[in-house]
Amino acid sequence: MEYSPNKIKEELEKNEFNFKKKYGQNFIIDKNIIDNIAKKASIDKETLVIEIGPGAGALTQKLGEEAKNVIAYEIDESIKPILEKNIHSNTKIIYKDFLKQNIKEDIKNYSYKKLYVIANLPYYITTPIIIKLIEDKINIDKIVVMVQKEVGNRFKAKPNTKEYNSLSIFLNYYFNVNKILDVSKNVFLPKPNVDSIVVEFTKKEKQKLKNEELFFKLVRDSFKQKRKTIKNNLKNYDLEKIEEILNKHNLDLNVRAEALPIEIFIEIANSL
Repeated sequence: MEYSPNKIKEELEKNEFNFKKKYGQNFIIDKNIIDNIAKKASIDKETLVIEIGPGAGALTQKLGEEAKNVIAYEIDESIKPILEKNIHSNTKIIYKDFLKQNIKEDIKNYSYKKLYVIANLPYYITTPIIIKLIEDKINIDKIVVMVQKEVGNRFKAKPNTKEYNSLSIFLNYYFNVNKILDVSKNVFLPKPNVDSIVVEFTKKEKQKLKNEELFFKLVRDSFKQKRKTIKNNLKNYDLEKIEEILNKHNLDLNVRAEALPIEIFIEIANSL
């Protein structure tokens, strides 16, 4: 099978495919970007790839070439005639909403050494998908997602930056997060209003927490009103214990959550 995003573009135009805003459909049609994603993700014949939102299948084609198997979730059945022309025999398309699927059940009969999730994600669904992958406790080795630049910057944000928020900390607890590629809005069909980036999440060893639930609640509450101090946001917690930890790091209760790295939040949670 000839791997050709240009051919897919022609098929979309020939079929007068109706791009649906409600699904955030912007399909990538640049061969160099697609090749780069596959290369930087280090996919090989021991890898099972889960793709979310294959669209017309330009990236799906390349993943099928490189991986042992591909399972792709597509919510829009109207793309079926185009998508199924462009996939390899090692690829299975599931026409369901990824967020409602039992992923463990879907992958249980596959043999593989590495499990990757690779996707070009629309803005509105990016965070729910990442949260689902974490909460479903799927043993994923790597996630590689193309997202709007602003969203990607929040994922990899560091303390004392405006992008840093509770989601940055949640992700940093589970993964090392790195940008691997900038992507211009000009390589999509139709062209979106903003540029994108490709972000890689690699599994990391979790830091020791006495109570994960308390930790996540503490982080959420700390950022509840971002411009307020820890003293104001956490008034329902034991502020004496929190102050004790902050003082160890030459900080006090007037600090804002955006200034605190994950390690300090873990220390605080373990002290409560």
